[in-house]
Amino acid sequence: MNYMQVILQNLMSLTFSDVIDIAVVSFLIYQIVKLVRETSSTRIIRGVIILIAAMWLSSILQLTMVNYLFKAVLTWGIVVMAIVFQPELRRILERVGKSKLSTLMIRNDAIPMEESVIREMVHACSEMSWSRTGALIVFERKENLSDIIRTGTVVNADVKDELIRNIFYEGAPLHDGAMIIRDGRIHAAGCVLPLSPNMNLSKELGTRHRAAVGMSEKFDSLSLVVSEETGSISIAIDGKLQRHLVPEQLEEILRAELLVHDLDEERPDMDSSPSFFENLQDKLPGFGRKKK
Repeated sequence: MNYMQVILQNLMSLTFSDVIDIAVVSFLIYQIVKLVRETSSTRIIRGVIILIAAMWLSSILQLTMVNYLFKAVLTWGIVVMAIVFQPELRRILERVGKSKLSTLMIRNDAIPMEESVIREMVHACSEMSWSRTGALIVFERKENLSDIIRTGTVVNADVKDELIRNIFYEGAPLHDGAMIIRDGRIHAAGCVLPLSPNMNLSKELGTRHRAAVGMSEKFDSLSLVVSEETGSISIAIDGKLQRHLVPEQLEEILRAELLVHDLDEERPDMDSSPSFFENLQDKLPGFGRKKK
């Protein structure tokens, strides 16, 4: 009761200036969090928050030496982060300077993936598999891929079977890079992806497959590959590569990973037993078996 009385007293003592002050600070914090999410530093920021929480806990438990070490790490860590993330900080400041007030005030939520996008993608991959046209397609999910998009060319077009095949046609200027699907649209093409450092990957895998695995290791994105040599279709999720998929299997995985994920339902866990791919074996004959 005493605690509630203190809260009521503080609320009653609020002035109009206090309300404006709280609103401005809340808006600034929201914008900072929004800008941080649009860079590749999200995971590191999360680690810093955990480190601050650990330092606060060590102070409560009176762990003097541990608390001193945490403070020292944070003190030097701020300097190191300013050096490491200098390009990101510069881009953030440039964006703030170029942004209009209306774009800062309006929230830009992700557009849910539509079934038509998946149908067009499956048909395009099926045709490219038949013609053995190499392709690398990345679906952006919660983690922002703006840094990857900057390495390519912005397209901003609807997902259409013919357009996808034209972009990855061997003579096309953007066929060597990766296509990025954002908000249910072809946002960019010709993008450069990080290669996976995993030494356990099969030696027969080419650059496209290693780039697909590398993206799924670094981000929560879904990467789709069509092999130029064999025409086989593969998907990389959470650092795992599933190869030799038929169109029906591809559509099943894309529906489970993208449609369900965008509706904030629980995504099938590929690490649990039985795995998501094992469950698909019961639904789709021949799933998970290499083609002869």
